[in-house]
Amino acid sequence: MRVGRGRGTALASAGLGGALLLSACSGGPAGGGSEAGEDLREVNIALIAWEEAVAVTHMWEAILEEKGYDVTVTEVDVAPAFQGVADGELDLYLDMWLPVTHHEYMERHRDSIESLGSWYDNAVLTLAVPEYVEDVRSIDDLPAHADALGGSIVGIEPDAGLTQVTRDQAMPLYGLDEGFELETSSGAGMMERLDGAIAEERPVVVTLWRPHPAYAQYDLRDLEDPQGGMGGTEGLHSIGRAGFGEDYPELAGWLRDWTMDDDELASLEALTVGPGVDDPAAGAREWLSQNPLFLERTLMDAAEGLEF
Repeated sequence: MRVGRGRGTALASAGLGGALLLSACSGGPAGGGSEAGEDLREVNIALIAWEEAVAVTHMWEAILEEKGYDVTVTEVDVAPAFQGVADGELDLYLDMWLPVTHHEYMERHRDSIESLGSWYDNAVLTLAVPEYVEDVRSIDDLPAHADALGGSIVGIEPDAGLTQVTRDQAMPLYGLDEGFELETSSGAGMMERLDGAIAEERPVVVTLWRPHPAYAQYDLRDLEDPQGGMGGTEGLHSIGRAGFGEDYPELAGWLRDWTMDDDELASLEALTVGPGVDDPAAGAREWLSQNPLFLERTLMDAAEGLEF
């Protein structure tokens, strides 16, 4: 299964409101507070279909189902995910990039969301080429190779933070506006273009990010960014709707304690969004069965008795 970095826009723009209304009527996010010290049992998690988000969302879905929660995963695009959490229609989102990628959304909704902390601290946005594109090692090199690269930077969704950073910061900073066009589509579309170019050993430059399973699949080179146009290292954060910690005190505590290192995230992605994977939920359960120490570290005493 190839997961797109924002698949499901029609759902986000047309069907989300009705689905969330049904969820609220059945005791979901708008269903009132929890009993003193106990979590609400229904939780609706927003999913923007980015690789790391798919991986960790299905991981938490599996954990919470084993702990007796009724979990709904609602796949949306970037803006509706943040709006849904801010409006209280979605309970939780697990993949907010700060300080660069999702800065605009954080500023817009700061007063309507609850921060649950950072779980990964080594995320980066980048422009990348296959290793066989030998003469392009820095973003500074791109203007001299515009013709060989077809004058195209292959991107993802138009409203993605990565797209905004590439278009509004890196391209003007490095003088790419004249020789290049940023082609937007989706994460899946970008990967299809990358797959096709590598199969024929054609030059290509794509917008990419770490963590991403493409780095395990192909020999790729992140272009040096001497002027910092793509931003620095970012953290991946969880956010909840206003009142999340009050309604889900135990879950909020788990999320605040949750961290993953490079090896853990890479191995989880390999089983959930790697080449040939068609059931990310099953892959997440397999990963959890292989990583009992992660469960013990994250859930503490609440990890006792869990089987995957």
